[in-house]
Amino acid sequence: MPRWLCIDPGSKRIGVAVGDTSGGIATPVETLSPEPFEQLARRLGELAGEYDAAGLVVGWPLNMNDSEGPEGRKARELASRLAAETHLDVRMWDERLSSFAADEALAGHLTRGKRRARQDAIAAAEILQDFLSSGGPDAAPEPDDATD
Repeated sequence: MPRWLCIDPGSKRIGVAVGDTSGGIATPVETLSPEPFEQLARRLGELAGEYDAAGLVVGWPLNMNDSEGPEGRKARELASRLAAETHLDVRMWDERLSSFAADEALAGHLTRGKRRARQDAIAAAEILQDFLSSGGPDAAPEPDDATD
């Protein structure tokens, strides 16, 4: 039962989730800082070892017309860097509406500050859940193969 980590990349916070292909259940793990990159890559490598993860899924913010904008390019570049640094199998996955789904899941349960702190990890879990239920790595491109 291969496990996968997933990140929801952002400029201020990166949400992390874990899940496995057999059960298809994704769970929020933690929120990390995107900078410095070396520290982010090291922590993701530690989490991959801790959870015995086969790879890393990176949320890919595509536009509603399926094109890749500036944020999508940044996510793909981050994914390429993480693949090189961590030596994990890194895949891209469409993250459209994951933050909206995370907001919906948290509505009325936490204060605004606590909700914001958990939103990124929950969004990562939403992305990973979709990845797992849609075929996993066989359905997801590697960063260098991902095109808009």
